Amino acid sequence: MSSSPSLSARGSRLALLAVALCWLAVLFDGLDMFIYGSVLPHLLETKTFGLTPDQAGDLGSYATFGMLVGALTAGTVADRIGRKKLMIGCVTLFSLASGVCAISGSVEVFGLGRTLAGVGLGGLLPTAISMVSDYAPRGRAAIVIGLLMTAHHAGGILSAYVAKWLIEPAGWRAAFWVCVAPLLFAPVLAKMLPESLSFLVAKGRDEEARALAARYDVELPATAERKTAADRFDALVGLFRGGEWVQTLLYWLASFGGLLLVYGVATWLPTLMRGEGYRLGSALTFVVVFNLGGIVGMLVAGRAADRFGAPRISAIWFALTAAGVFLLSVHMPTGVTMAVVFLTGVFLNSAQTMIYATVSIRSTPDSRATAVGWTSGMGRFGAVFGPWLGGQLLAAGHGDWGFTAFALAGVSSMVFIGIAALRGSGSGARRSAGQELVAAH
Repeated sequence: MSSSPSLSARGSRLALLAVALCWLAVLFDGLDMFIYGSVLPHLLETKTFGLTPDQAGDLGSYATFGMLVGALTAGTVADRIGRKKLMIGCVTLFSLASGVCAISGSVEVFGLGRTLAGVGLGGLLPTAISMVSDYAPRGRAAIVIGLLMTAHHAGGILSAYVAKWLIEPAGWRAAFWVCVAPLLFAPVLAKMLPESLSFLVAKGRDEEARALAARYDVELPATAERKTAADRFDALVGLFRGGEWVQTLLYWLASFGGLLLVYGVATWLPTLMRGEGYRLGSALTFVVVFNLGGIVGMLVAGRAADRFGAPRISAIWFALTAAGVFLLSVHMPTGVTMAVVFLTGVFLNSAQTMIYATVSIRSTPDSRATAVGWTSGMGRFGAVFGPWLGGQLLAAGHGDWGFTAFALAGVSSMVFIGIAALRGSGSGARRSAGQELVAAH
């Protein structure tokens, strides 16, 4: 598509607007996801609702279970109503769900709020990634997706400051009321965010798609052949044909351990640091440092994987993550602990992303989406299990084993992805798969 300089400049500004709106939506997603972990030490210390550590772990799992449901249903719902409407619906849902948490008078109502929030959170991220893929400047989709992922960690940083500034003067409910504020952002999305080009093309709204593509100076997506249920089932069965079942299970197990580690640490980091003797303010500062590391890691991992290979980077990253998480069980000088938390954040989140990169690279084009999607889906069960595991350890009086348990999860993922890489070396076409590998997180 050719365009005049003025159209290119105008298109770039409009594309920047679309990407910025999605970035803000994912920022609010991260805020809502991390806020529970940030207020949890206070909830346990004040025995709010008579909350026990095992109940706290259950509550953490409710949100991740909701995310599993949201992620699995997002594609189907988006195909029916459009990605723009789904994004608006997700922001509205997790904002209102935070209001349910803020007014809750029992563990049951609070848990309902977290579950509903999880559904919205799980549906938003893959939808936002699809949107920025459509409107990213030509040749810049992978970079823009990486930048979008930084918004999730920026939301984690914001959650720590919200808890730090509001809990003492106003109480924990005020932190959840802040998470209702993104509701005001929904009308902004409705007015300013364009519909997904992929959705318009899939629905046969070609004239509207061409007009938007010209306006934003972006490539018009090719019309993809719609797969039937039989096609999708055949692609899934293909993951287990011959000796492929071993490789598939190794990827699934690696993803399970990786997301157990990601969401277990995200939920329990402030509480476990409190258990190591740090004040609440310091424990929340670790959340900030951890997420700063996550932002750096997302920007670094892709370059390292391009140079040394995604499987190798994933295995090394998990080994370094396990070492960092284990070191956190040792009370060190604050400065050293901050450095360890930062480096753990660098390696932890991007180690999981490199699993998706490995699966994508080693898969054939016709099975790639299925392989990455199911690897992500199996990993989501680890995301549900991680917060529950931390709660059970604390309830049994073994809180000091929390970091060790999470470190062992990192070691297991290192072993599984390492074996899978050795078994699969030389198989599969090496192709860029930025959208699949990041969207599956």
